[in-house]
Amino acid sequence: MKAFSNLLEQLYYTSGNKAKAQLIADYIANTPDPDRGWAIAAMAGTLRFDFFKRNTVKKLITEHTDSALFAMSYDYVGEVSETVAHLWPYSEPTDNLPSLTEVVETFASVSKQKVSETLANYLTIMTPAQRWALLKLGTRGLRIGVSARSIKQILADYGNKDIKEIETLWHAVTPPYTDMLAWLEGKADKPDIENAVTFHPVMLSHPIEDSDIDAFTENTWQIENKYDGIRVQLAVKSEPIASKCATRKDQNDNKKGQTIDEETPDKALFSRTGDDISHSFPDLLETVKGNMVLDGELLVIHNVKGDAYDAMASQPNVDTFNALQQRLNKKKPSKALQASSPVGLIVYDALVLDGKDLTEKTLKERRQALHEWFNHNKSERLFLSETLSASSPKSLRELHAHVCQNRAVEGLMIKRLDSKYIPGRPKGQWFKWKRDPLVVDAVMMYAQRGHGKRSSFYSDYTFGAWEDDQLLPIGKAYSGFTDEELKKLDNWVRRNAVGRFGPVREVKKDLVLEVAFDAVHPSSRHKSGVALRFPRIHRIRWDKPAVEADTLTNVKALIEN
Repeated sequence: MKAFSNLLEQLYYTSGNKAKAQLIADYIANTPDPDRGWAIAAMAGTLRFDFFKRNTVKKLITEHTDSALFAMSYDYVGEVSETVAHLWPYSEPTDNLPSLTEVVETFASVSKQKVSETLANYLTIMTPAQRWALLKLGTRGLRIGVSARSIKQILADYGNKDIKEIETLWHAVTPPYTDMLAWLEGKADKPDIENAVTFHPVMLSHPIEDSDIDAFTENTWQIENKYDGIRVQLAVKSEPIASKCATRKDQNDNKKGQTIDEETPDKALFSRTGDDISHSFPDLLETVKGNMVLDGELLVIHNVKGDAYDAMASQPNVDTFNALQQRLNKKKPSKALQASSPVGLIVYDALVLDGKDLTEKTLKERRQALHEWFNHNKSERLFLSETLSASSPKSLRELHAHVCQNRAVEGLMIKRLDSKYIPGRPKGQWFKWKRDPLVVDAVMMYAQRGHGKRSSFYSDYTFGAWEDDQLLPIGKAYSGFTDEELKKLDNWVRRNAVGRFGPVREVKKDLVLEVAFDAVHPSSRHKSGVALRFPRIHRIRWDKPAVEADTLTNVKALIEN
């Protein structure tokens, strides 16, 4: 644990990506198994269970210190783990700290009733820096400027391998990655994942620019609707199952990470980042069979039933993102929810079809293979995406304007017909052209400190719209502004604070924020009755009087029927 703590402290205070990579590579080279594998999992975000919850940490510190002192300290520091690491009142540091593996195994096996006591004992024998490392590890809250993609590249460089090999293995191997590390060091064969149902790294697009549109030529590109759902990957190696859907086990259900005695999964649904979301969508998984990996958009689709359904002849009746949101993050969706919001998959692409790898084929060839597959395989919940046509830059712009009238569609996807399926974001192959965002003028109501490097700034802003002479909150945003604008906003909040609610500051209702967002939906959870999708600060209206900001009626008028 001491070595891991030292690594995190060095990474936190190191700014260059190359320097960070070298620190991690040195740690991997000089740390024994399985400690280094657990460290890799922690940094890459693949530890699938919490040792303890943030609320457990807060409760523990308030049981051992004055709650008002903690509240004031937390308000000043802006981050729970750092506050507790310095405020913990007992200090008996030892050089004989348990290993990282011992810590992981302890929390994996300790009873729920003993978690707080175990955590307290560890905090007492650690230095503040070591406590911080433990608390960030235990709540899976590491923010050290190292992405999962960076960890994969570091491992590839460490073993002198192509990063594509690491990405292919990544979701089929599990922490502490002993077999993979042995292979990287030339001490063992490459882990065998032939029969694993695993995630394949996805190909991503670039936002389109005017120059790309002007260079558009017919017969070079495939054009599709960009639907407003979530990008998913469906991986299947199975025959139909009548009685139940054999989904990938969800380790999050097993808080301590103990082994669950169940069959190897033969189908799974992954998010674009590789998170297994199978448990939330059993109604989709129970209808699919075969040996394939499909890339597509998950949506609530209301015409998904019917034995004689033709996924190419019929157009999907797609609902809004708000309808899909009711299904997201539900570990066990009820039968009623599945019936009222049935999900389907609009298939854009195929990485594997009938057991054959298609990633080296062109998009045109992959599309033809999908057509043939759909001709011979009827599925009530899989839809082949519709291709659209444009003959010139002018007609492409007209097409974009037309599809954006449908609120279930975000815009267009434009892909080179000769593109191979390349993980990552290859330049000039795929473009996304989203609709222009919706914009309203709202008034800042509350501000809260950020996290990590923003913990010293008021960077999270709640804003509202007018209903008569009252402001009602309609959303919260913490992005869209520059570092220089953040400093000005932080300064304004400090000078105009009129109330305090823990770490939150109420401010004078004087500052107008031009807020951009993708959609607005009715919401019974908010007093205003609306919820914004992906709100971000578009502009700071220092010049505009607050009384001229938008009304709630204006905002509700943007809700699609």
